[in-house]
Parts: sequence; structure tokens; C-alpha cells
Amino acid sequence: MAADTLFRRITDYASRPDPYPLYAELRESKVAPQDDGSYLVGTYHEITALLHDPRISSDRRHRSDPEEARLAAELAPSFIGLDDPEHDRLRRTTMRPFGPPHTPGRVDAMHGEIVRIADELVAGLRGRQRVDIVDDFAYPLPVTVICRLLGVPREDEPKFRGWSDAIVGGLDLNPDQDPTERTQAATEARRAMGVYLGGLAEGRRGKPSDDLLSAFVNDQDPAGGLNRIELMVTSVLLLVAGHETTVNLITNGMLTLLRRPDQLELLRREPALMPRAVEELLRFEPPVQMLPQRTPLVDVEVAGVTVPKGAPLILVLASGSRDPRRFRDPDRFDPRRTDNQHLGFGSGVHSCFGAPLARLEAQIALTALLRTLDGLRLVDDPPPYRRSPVLRGPRHLLVEHDGAGV
Repeated sequence: MAADTLFRRITDYASRPDPYPLYAELRESKVAPQDDGSYLVGTYHEITALLHDPRISSDRRHRSDPEEARLAAELAPSFIGLDDPEHDRLRRTTMRPFGPPHTPGRVDAMHGEIVRIADELVAGLRGRQRVDIVDDFAYPLPVTVICRLLGVPREDEPKFRGWSDAIVGGLDLNPDQDPTERTQAATEARRAMGVYLGGLAEGRRGKPSDDLLSAFVNDQDPAGGLNRIELMVTSVLLLVAGHETTVNLITNGMLTLLRRPDQLELLRREPALMPRAVEELLRFEPPVQMLPQRTPLVDVEVAGVTVPKGAPLILVLASGSRDPRRFRDPDRFDPRRTDNQHLGFGSGVHSCFGAPLARLEAQIALTALLRTLDGLRLVDDPPPYRRSPVLRGPRHLLVEHDGAGV
């Protein structure tokens, strides 16, 4: 089939349950120019090189299409949509209360709290014949964790489901559909969430407490902290990225294991393998499938193809993580895999700084589920998937117990 329509076929909702044959097709050409003017890259070494190339921008305002550049400029971008030095400044400011070197114990200190949340959720599943892994467990766990980390009152947590769904809905990239309505909905949701989180933070100015919003608004670093807009945009990024990807990681993990009872039983027998199994899940069924927001600042040659300045460059991370030139037997899920430098969290200066928390949540979540849920079967396989080809995961994952309940 024509390589110049790969992006249309990958983003077609019918491909959501299994995009991997299309990724294999993409790897045959390494770089695939598309009929909409974008360029797809799907091989591991080329993706890794581009993620470390300073000629490749994360700022969509550099796009050659003036309309796309204008739309990108309407909202202040988060630091993942900026280049250095602004990206570096905002990322370092955000990291000060979140992780090393200033707050090295933040994530480790949450271990006990995450275990308690997971155990409470699992307890609520007992005695039920049918469970939705997404709605009953994989969604509430990370959203509760990130809300507590930010300092969102528990009674306000339900507000975020609709906002997050709208924001992620803006990542449905099907080029055959008019994106105006979903882009507008995503923009409005970002603004509403930003205003809400900014208001919470302002209420803590001068009254510091042990949460990230308080830390941001009371930052005393002489280099300067976040201004009002930066605080709002960064807080929205942390809340959405802090749970959406983890929901998919947990759900994709359970789906993968339920399809492979032998590997599920292996992890029950050897729970010490769980950290390695989570790394394999990040390679085999990653929650972030592609990075669609890269733009060359100059003409760049990739695997013999010239990608022109300003063209949309789409790095298909999930394809790179199954590249047989890099991984042995890449289409096999192997929880004992050792050489596993996957692209599940990206690479380079924009690698996911929330990765330690996502890893910890997934390890705790899957361990709790495997310890409690026995004798389950999938109700639907494949399950219904969410619309986004970027943040890919089941919208529901229904499981049933053949006996009296889980």
C-alpha cells in the first residue's frame, strides 16, 4: 500500500486496536513523506538521533503553515512545547519541588500513599462479577495521586474527567476530519482547568504547604519562579500528563497480561520481576505512541530523505520501540528482557520528567491487581479504544470472573 497515506491509516480509528502492522510498514522506508506534507519517522536509531538534534524544534510556532503557527500561538505553550533556553528554565523551575536535585525524596515518599490508594480501590472490586479496569481502578488511582501531589481538594477531583477528556480529544489527529470543533473544546478545557488551578495556587500564596501548587506560588529561588500564566499552563500539563499516560500504562498492562496467562502467572510467582515487566510494557504497548509536534528549524536529512524546514515531523515512538534493528524478537512481550532502552518516555532534553512516578504507580497498580484478581477473562477483545492515536489505550477494559466474583 502507498507509504504516503500511512498517517491517514495509522490515525484511522479502525487501526487503534492494532497499529503495529502499519508501524512495520513504516519501518521499511524509515522516513515516509505524507500527502498532507508531514514526514513520519519510525525507526529506533533515526528517532533517537532526532530527539537529540538541536535543529529539531518542539515549538509548533516554527511550522511553515501560517495557519498552524497562528493556532499554536493562541495559547501559551507548556514547556514540552518550547525549546531551550525557555524550555530549560521552565522545566528546572518545575522540577525544584518535584524531584532531584532539590527534592530527591518526593516520589519515594509517595510509595506508601500509592499502595494505600491501590489497596482501597482493589478492596472495592471484591465480590463483583464484572469489573471495568479503567473506570474502577486504572483511572481513579493516578488521578487521585496527581491531585494529592498538586494539592487539589478531594471533592474537586471529579471536575478533571471532562476537562482531561476534551484535552486528549484534541489529539485525535485524523487528517480527513475537520479538527476545529475538538481543537476549540480542548482549548476551552485547558483554559478552564488553568483558571481553576491558578486560583487554588493563589489561595496558597504566603501560606506554604506540602504540595506542588503551594511550592510554585511560594518559590523563593533568586533566579525567579513561574509567572501567573506559566503556573497555570504548567499545572495543567502536570495534571493531564500525570494521570492520562499512567491510566493507559496500567490498562495496556492488564490487557497484555490477560492475553498471556503464562506471563501473568510468572509475575504472580515472581513479583520481583514487576519493575522489569513495566519497562517491557513501556516498550511493547506504550501509552504515548508518537510525538506529532516536532519541526525542523532548517532542512534536515534523515535516512537519505530531506525533511524541509518548517514541515511537520512525526516521530512514531511505538514503532521505534519495536524496531528489529534494535530489539531482539521485538513483537514478543518478554518481562525478563534486559537490554530495554525503549522510547516509552521519549529521550533527550524532553524526556518525561514524571517517569519515576509513572513507573512506581504502574508497578504498585499491577502488583495489587494480580494479587487480587484471579480467574478473570476479557469480556471484549479487542476492547473499545479511546479516540486518540497519540495517547493510545482502551476506553473500557471489562473483565468477568467465572465464579462468585473477584
